[in-house]
Amino acid sequence: MKFTQLAKSLQEEISPVYLIEGEEVYFRDHAVKSIRKACALAQPSLNDVRFEGDGLKGEKFISFRDDLYAAPFFDERRIVRLYEFYPAERDFAILEKYLERPCASTVLIIVNTGKKANAVDLKRKKGIVYVDCGREDEETLSRWLYGVMRRAGLSVDADAAGMMVSYCALNAARMKSETEKLALLLGKDGRVTRAVVEEYVAKDTEYKIYELTQAASRGSYAVFTEIAFELLEKGLDENALLSSLASHFRTLYECASMRGTDAEVAAALNMKPYPVKKNREIVSRMGKERVGQYYRELFSLSCGAKSGKYAKDDAFVLAMAKIFFG
Repeated sequence: MKFTQLAKSLQEEISPVYLIEGEEVYFRDHAVKSIRKACALAQPSLNDVRFEGDGLKGEKFISFRDDLYAAPFFDERRIVRLYEFYPAERDFAILEKYLERPCASTVLIIVNTGKKANAVDLKRKKGIVYVDCGREDEETLSRWLYGVMRRAGLSVDADAAGMMVSYCALNAARMKSETEKLALLLGKDGRVTRAVVEEYVAKDTEYKIYELTQAASRGSYAVFTEIAFELLEKGLDENALLSSLASHFRTLYECASMRGTDAEVAAALNMKPYPVKKNREIVSRMGKERVGQYYRELFSLSCGAKSGKYAKDDAFVLAMAKIFFG
């Protein structure tokens, strides 16, 4: 299930084993908190224990498995949290026996960043409830943000929610903290509009880089230089900006070169269909040959700056000259 579906699921029942997995830290942490809240432990210091997966090998893992059957102290349930657990098939066989007959009073929560090579794919195993905490798309995050703001006593315009998601570079933790800030600024029943987001929500560095690459695609020299100098003042160096530009034009070129629908190309490039569609529109406007030329020249400059062939500031100036004055 998606992270956003967990709260409703917990109202119906609490499962004996959960896998909380995904790169979104806020979603993972909040999912664990939601399960702990649903268990309503009276004695959390006695009945909520944490283990690290890399410390459980061989006999230690067998002992851990057996300990899952331990009875809670003065509570109906006992929570066992297991972090970054990526078992090989042999180790999973030990846990699999537990999954066949889990302890009714134990809630095992496995919390992983993501699947590792040569590890068992836990989310496909019977007896484990999988909670997807990966990065969501802008539309899903906008709906989620609407709920977060409503609970904070705020209302939000649809376009303002979408803008805030973009400004925060799809980072849920940042959106939550920015919502808390807006709640203090606007007070109860405050309304979040585009003007409010523009004035009070700081743009994430990732979003600023996105604006930089879009300015390069449009040929907007004044906008490009303003954003570039702002990023340099914030601590990014010319190598980082060059790499971002080369990566942007490489993605444009790949989207233009690959055959198939937007969805098919998106799946091949591990992207969403909408960005593929927009990238193809950019290439249609600029021309595939020109995009390919920019990619090759920018990649060459980036490699030259990193190897010492060029000074990084000189390489960045040359890159701007090629993009805007060709």
